[in-house]
Amino acid sequence: MSWTVSVSTRAHKGLRKLPKAVRNALALLMADIADTGPVRGDWPNYGKLGGRRHHCHLRKGRPTYVAVWEEAAGNIRLVEVNYVGTHEKAPY
Repeated sequence: MSWTVSVSTRAHKGLRKLPKAVRNALALLMADIADTGPVRGDWPNYGKLGGRRHHCHLRKGRPTYVAVWEEAAGNIRLVEVNYVGTHEKAPY
């Protein structure tokens, strides 16, 4: 069963400012989450932030770009990407 992945308004605004390679990495991440769920141990620097929140690095180096997402409560298979941008401004 697949998951529904959406992008929040805040993350959507941040997407416009990202390099193309990072946007492509986010698209791959979202497709991966849709296929196999929000726990992504196979992505670089993946970590669970507590509760239902997760994050991983989309590109290493300077600046490092990260994505933060949260899964919906209960039996609903919904994931929302809350933040996409540089590591310094990430809402950990």
